[in-house]
Amino acid sequence: MSPTLVLSLIAGYFAVLVIIALLTSRKATSESFFVANRNAPWYMVAFAMIGTSLSGVTFISVPGNVYGKSWSYLAVVLGYVAGYVVIGTVLLPLYYRLQLVSIYTYLEQRFGYWSYKTGALFFLISRALGSGLRLYLVAGVLQLAVFDAMGVPFAATVVVSILFIYLYTFKGGLKTILWTDTFQTLAMLSCVALSIYFISSELNLGFKQLVNTVRESSMSQVYFSNFSDDKFFWKQFASGMFITIVMTGLDQDLMQKNLSCRSLADAQKNLFWFTPVIVGVNVLFLTLGVLLYQYASAKGLHLSELPQLLKPNKTLDTDLVFPYLATTQFTLFAGVVFILGLIAITYASADSALTALTTSFCVDFLNIKQYSEAQQTRLRQLTHLGWSVALIGIILIFRIINEQSLIDAVFKTAGYTYGPLLALYSFGIFTRRRLREPLVLPVCVAGPLLTLLIVSHSVEWLGGYKFGFEILLLNGALTFLGLYLISRPAPRTEATAVLS
Repeated sequence: MSPTLVLSLIAGYFAVLVIIALLTSRKATSESFFVANRNAPWYMVAFAMIGTSLSGVTFISVPGNVYGKSWSYLAVVLGYVAGYVVIGTVLLPLYYRLQLVSIYTYLEQRFGYWSYKTGALFFLISRALGSGLRLYLVAGVLQLAVFDAMGVPFAATVVVSILFIYLYTFKGGLKTILWTDTFQTLAMLSCVALSIYFISSELNLGFKQLVNTVRESSMSQVYFSNFSDDKFFWKQFASGMFITIVMTGLDQDLMQKNLSCRSLADAQKNLFWFTPVIVGVNVLFLTLGVLLYQYASAKGLHLSELPQLLKPNKTLDTDLVFPYLATTQFTLFAGVVFILGLIAITYASADSALTALTTSFCVDFLNIKQYSEAQQTRLRQLTHLGWSVALIGIILIFRIINEQSLIDAVFKTAGYTYGPLLALYSFGIFTRRRLREPLVLPVCVAGPLLTLLIVSHSVEWLGGYKFGFEILLLNGALTFLGLYLISRPAPRTEATAVLS
């Protein structure tokens, strides 16, 4: 696939996004930027959330990861279902009752200033790191497919990628993103389905043969046998449940879309229709992963021996398997489909994250509502630009230090950064105690550090036990315990008022 063709695809796709942005950002205000004037149709929000939830990491890393972990990720996906039930029945009613713009203002109402700022700070760190990791992946693929051959440095690829996202989101915010993400989700789902169809055709597999091939493959295993294994089903299931609660229910990015619905009932319909769809889409990605390696085997490709697919430690970089096959082995049309799908899912995730970071910083730290609309617009756009620059820095740093699968990196990073949020909200919802506010930030920093210490020595301290995505549970539990130690009973009348 020629670099010129790929660049033309990117340019054409970006032009479509800009047109959508121009049409939807007319007369945009802070209210439309932050919550789309709270009148978005629930079915539109549900569809747009698919692309936001998945990202380029899912598109590339989940299929590639079946090489070493088979279908163990399915347990995480099934855990999502339980997590979405908690969000829809516990968190959404709370947010709608309080009419929140930033969900972290709940912590101020429940505990006070320091809890509020701590929660917002950990969201900013979590979302910035998570988005940086996701964007790093797509920038790396574009570098491999296009810019290396043109002699363009990786840093320039990153800057251009972020600039594209900034240009079509800085004015309309969420009002624009609901439309662009709807378009991008449709593009992404079409690309996944077409990729499966192309590979199945190459392997001469009908639908029934396709199902049997995937089912009989050693790469479609789910692990129930060894609790100490980081792929053990019930550990992964529990991790998936809590990952969903924190990375969706306690995340301004995903909740900002839910809060744009007209009512709580619409937001719940959105979430409960979205749930089975997201499970089905992830199963498609896992199916695609098995087919990719079947395809490579049928073509006589020894992926683990190709220098361009190896990490510095000489192991297979599974995140590059799908991009490599799509851009060098598939037909031209199939390669074009892959590039469009990757761009679609990456922009759908990244544009929403950039808007959420801007929203949280403006509402939680700048108290933007105190200014006139003209001042709000200027502050909002400067903040949007500042977060764009921050994401560029995170991506370049991660380029230097990453040595693992991106899906692992994203969830393990979330385990450390979202743990304090899980603890704060759990403590607020399930207890009636008050916190000694000046100690909240130190406790929320100590929890992840203690978690890191335990995880780093778990094999020798815990009889060979290896932590997987359940790092989040350990972190949340340790931070919750710390919060309990700095808490005191609240007067009954005060607690009843807060929780009712």
